[in-house]
Amino acid sequence: MADWLALAADTAHDLRDEAALRRVYSTGPGPTSLVKVADHVHPLYRPYIEAAPFAVLATRGPDGRLDTSPRGDAPGFVTVADERTLLLPDRRGNQRIDNLRNLVHDPQLALLFLIPGCAEALRVNGSARISAAPPLCARLAVDGHAPASVLVITVASVFFQCARAIKRSGLWDPARHLAAGTLPSPGAILECLGQDTIDGPAYDAALQARQAATLY
Repeated sequence: MADWLALAADTAHDLRDEAALRRVYSTGPGPTSLVKVADHVHPLYRPYIEAAPFAVLATRGPDGRLDTSPRGDAPGFVTVADERTLLLPDRRGNQRIDNLRNLVHDPQLALLFLIPGCAEALRVNGSARISAAPPLCARLAVDGHAPASVLVITVASVFFQCARAIKRSGLWDPARHLAAGTLPSPGAILECLGQDTIDGPAYDAALQARQAATLY
């Protein structure tokens, strides 16, 4: 650990401006890295969004703090209303509403869509307003449960991310999936960080059934 910290403590080679970055990344982006960017949901990008069961939402708070959170449901859970508008329902969660609080102050956001079995990811940048309009929420209900709100997203750019990161990680390779119990459980984490105010084993024992009953 000390060796890693010593290496990381060397600030003499920090890249502090764009000119310094370009000295390291001297070739710049190739033509395919630029031509793939669309300012709308192109018909060739739409199937990616409609096939995605999972996305990561990124926002920025008023103090500059960044937040990311997972969003997921059946494929197509993000609705393509038109080529410049996406609808993202806010399903039942932990009520922290970190990203929603951020969007109240700064509407800019980014989405990263992941599709199991597909090595490319899809990136969307844009801005959003938070709607709690009853007809809209009702239209996006699942199993009779409407979302608390819906992000009405205005698209600024859409492009695919090349497959290198997914391939390097082996993300979709079942042989690399961790066995159950390999990582500390949610209950163990809560019991430790909560200084024994939470019964970790009891939390874990009830977790799967509770989540199954409260998905929506």
